[in-house]
Amino acid sequence: MKTSHPISSLLHGKTPALWTVTPEATVFEAIQLMAQKNIGALLVLADGRLHGIFTERDYTRKVALQGKTSKETRVREILTASVLTVALADTVEDCMRLMTENRVRHLPVLQGDKVVGIVSIGDLVNWIISTQNAEIEQLEQYIAGGVPA
Repeated sequence: MKTSHPISSLLHGKTPALWTVTPEATVFEAIQLMAQKNIGALLVLADGRLHGIFTERDYTRKVALQGKTSKETRVREILTASVLTVALADTVEDCMRLMTENRVRHLPVLQGDKVVGIVSIGDLVNWIISTQNAEIEQLEQYIAGGVPA
């Protein structure tokens, strides 16, 4: 199974919507949006630039466990500022390695300094499964004397 495809090929199959929040938003507003969109992370943008990422882990570890209130705490106070990012040319394998080694579940995708997407561990797993299924189908057709490989 090849995982050397660029992450841009995965992004082409995803909905292009990016869910973001500003650093000044309350944590409550951020978790409301995450619940509404059924996502585990929000990109934190200000003036079109990536300032960090806000994740479920940030909420549980930096708000809930520290006794802060989500309606009074601002996203800027608890976001993860040192965000690992990838470029469109980075491979699925590169992303999997980064996520595994750094124990993160989301990677913003940048083109220059502009955010063009985000990939989650779930996106990568789904993409690999789809790719494997397509390769298996192609091999089965080849074996059966159908479409040449």
